[in-house]
Amino acid sequence: MPPRPVTLHAPQGRPAADALAFVRAHRAWVAAKTAQRERTRPLNPPKRLVEGEVFRYLGRTYRLAIDGERPEGAGVRLVAGRLLLNQEQADDPARGRSALVDWYCRAGREWARGRLQPWAARMGVAEPTLDVLDLGGRWGRYRPSGGDVGPGQMSLGWSLFQLPMHLVDYVVAHELAHVRVSGHGDDFWRLLGRALPEYEERRAELDELGRRMWMGEIV
Repeated sequence: MPPRPVTLHAPQGRPAADALAFVRAHRAWVAAKTAQRERTRPLNPPKRLVEGEVFRYLGRTYRLAIDGERPEGAGVRLVAGRLLLNQEQADDPARGRSALVDWYCRAGREWARGRLQPWAARMGVAEPTLDVLDLGGRWGRYRPSGGDVGPGQMSLGWSLFQLPMHLVDYVVAHELAHVRVSGHGDDFWRLLGRALPEYEERRAELDELGRRMWMGEIV
């Protein structure tokens, strides 16, 4: 994929020569920022609903299998290392995507429930209610309860569960820190750091791997 162009916006009425002089004087800064943008831009690949397409779950890869004998209303299942999709779902991109996202939500919800209590105990926070759903491009979200009743609601994005377990744990711990501290100030990072001293390394790994994950596009 070719690099995206850089556009310079100059104040109205300024001559083009001034803009050119600015770019020349700040050539190194522009090059550094452009390189940083290229390193961090999303590379999320689309998927095809065909036999053998690769999908990830908790860091492992699984092949898609189209099963013409599966009932039309059957959900996706992981069987013997294969994700089973019925023929009607494979033939309809919208239905196929919905079925796969539903499977990630179900599988992720079941797995995350076993991780929430140990992390909440480690961090000394109340255990919130948990759901896994489509959060768009977000990995997680925490919403406090209204009226200070209960510990609030943690939501994890289905796409998170493509990543290795230690990165899912990072997002779980990150959102749990919000049970006690809103925002991302020093108190937040201190709390997270006490429970997960290597959080900076995991955050950097999430940024790098996350931009390469499938986010639901079907071609």
